[in-house]
Amino acid sequence: MKLRANGIDIEVEDSGPGSGAQPRPAVLLIMGLGMQLVAWPPAMVQALIDAGYRVIRLDNRDIGLSQKFDHLGQPNLVWASIRYKLGLAVKAPYALHDMAADALAVLDALGVQKAHVVGVSMGGMIAQRVALAAPERVLSLTSIMSSSGARDLPQAAPHVMRVLLSRPAGKDLPSVTDHYVRLFKAIGSPGFPVDDAELREHITAAARRSFHPAGVLRQMMAIVADHRRASELAGLRVPTLVVHGKADPLVPFACGEDTARRIRGARLVGIEGMGHDLPKGVVDRLLEPLIPHLKAAEAAS
Repeated sequence: MKLRANGIDIEVEDSGPGSGAQPRPAVLLIMGLGMQLVAWPPAMVQALIDAGYRVIRLDNRDIGLSQKFDHLGQPNLVWASIRYKLGLAVKAPYALHDMAADALAVLDALGVQKAHVVGVSMGGMIAQRVALAAPERVLSLTSIMSSSGARDLPQAAPHVMRVLLSRPAGKDLPSVTDHYVRLFKAIGSPGFPVDDAELREHITAAARRSFHPAGVLRQMMAIVADHRRASELAGLRVPTLVVHGKADPLVPFACGEDTARRIRGARLVGIEGMGHDLPKGVVDRLLEPLIPHLKAAEAAS
């Protein structure tokens, strides 16, 4: 369904508050760079519902079925990278602050006062921004395969960056699918390999739903421009779980260690063999600490 939130149109999927007298606690799931709400594994969504939660997913701005920002133009990533490496400010078409405001406005539109906020990769960065902007509305924070954005952290493996910054051979669906199959195989979990046919099926379905590479570039700029978040995390006082793959070639495990170190009381869970994706085996291991983390945060509140 489409919601008007923060002055823009945001596509949202909501499992609903439940039919009992006591509304289900809400879990807001925020996906990563260029990824749509359908990228959340159905098994993970269902497990949260079965555990008694109202699960809310959204397409971030500029991606999926949410509002596009093509009027802001296409950023120059090369120039932005040079400025970043020189320690200079990078100006983005919009900021992670704005995307966090979108997420909070979605909660407003649904009448949700407080929620557990769970983010993957860029979604973890947005989730951190949500917690920094409105800690009183965050029951708990879970940052998965994400980063504080500190400048001195290790970068992605060179072969991964080459694939990430490359383009599909064409705009047709098979070319787009081939490109993303290469990317996901490059960043995937070596300990939890995904069947090629299954991977291709999921990517094709997502591309049919929406394919908007210009939005990915603008989201990348928002990530690069958010250089102050690392120093701000020390002031965060919400129950926090940091989950990170020990075999992540895109956002190295050291980034998860750094995030957990910066947030007071944060718990770090490293998963052997996990890369930068959510195959079934990873989801099973992720849910083991996640659901108790949510329950403990509710009990503490």
